[in-house]
Amino acid sequence: MSTRIAFLKGHGTENDFVIVPDPENALDLTPAAVAALCDRRAGIGADGVLHVVRSAAHPEARDMAGEAEWFMDYRNGDGSVAEMCGNGVRVFARYLQHAGHVGEGDLTVATRGGVKRVHIAKHDSGAGDVTVGMGRARLPEGEVTVGVGARSWPARNVNMGNPHAVAFVDDLAHAGDLYTAPPVGPEGTYPDGVNVEFVVDRAPGHVAMRVHERGSGETRSCGTGACAVAVAAARRDGADPAATGTPATYTVDVPGGRLVITERPDGEIEMTGPAVIVAEGEIDAEWLESATR
Repeated sequence: MSTRIAFLKGHGTENDFVIVPDPENALDLTPAAVAALCDRRAGIGADGVLHVVRSAAHPEARDMAGEAEWFMDYRNGDGSVAEMCGNGVRVFARYLQHAGHVGEGDLTVATRGGVKRVHIAKHDSGAGDVTVGMGRARLPEGEVTVGVGARSWPARNVNMGNPHAVAFVDDLAHAGDLYTAPPVGPEGTYPDGVNVEFVVDRAPGHVAMRVHERGSGETRSCGTGACAVAVAAARRDGADPAATGTPATYTVDVPGGRLVITERPDGEIEMTGPAVIVAEGEIDAEWLESATR
């Protein structure tokens, strides 16, 4: 391992990431190494790591190499592997543009949740919004409840390639401390954990949310969570696009900014929002090795 490892720092609506370019998949990013990088006091600090690898060089992505040159090997802040991260895909695409691998317009990104289609909007400053095709939501059957203290709410079970429990509440403060996972029942519904969204209405077609992301705690934003919220809101509001034949668009405010989610009648969901690269530098490989012992 070289004594220095290049990294960048970026965020999408303040859901922040350490970006580690590694085209040939030469780095051994263990769970402990990822957790050390994401430590906000002793490391760089982030909600997760975007490991940038050519699809052909990663065993989990080789089958997608014909569709997408680059694979987003995403890790949660605790080092665990995640299927998808919507804000992460936008920041990943912004990094590819920043590094000169792609330009404005359309591209594809391989993820553990499949190949995602991305559009980088044209903007004079190079900071146009990024739109990601998030695929279709699955709505597993069965009643789910979310609890905080003495309160509990029914929740909509939405799968966006990763699981979400969406609860509509009167006040976002009722979510309490989301750095620890809220209890979700029935027990065993989510054996691998779940992302939990608490949602309030702002206006027709406009909601606000807070989220506990499994493996990261409360984050400033969650892209797949915003999509899950929009899907749940559309069903609650009688605006299921498959039934109405009309796209459903929701503005979703998150603590770190604003996302716009559109679900089309064919079930495809698009998410649009900002993605920003804020810094780049080098990781001391000796520190990283010592931090993971």
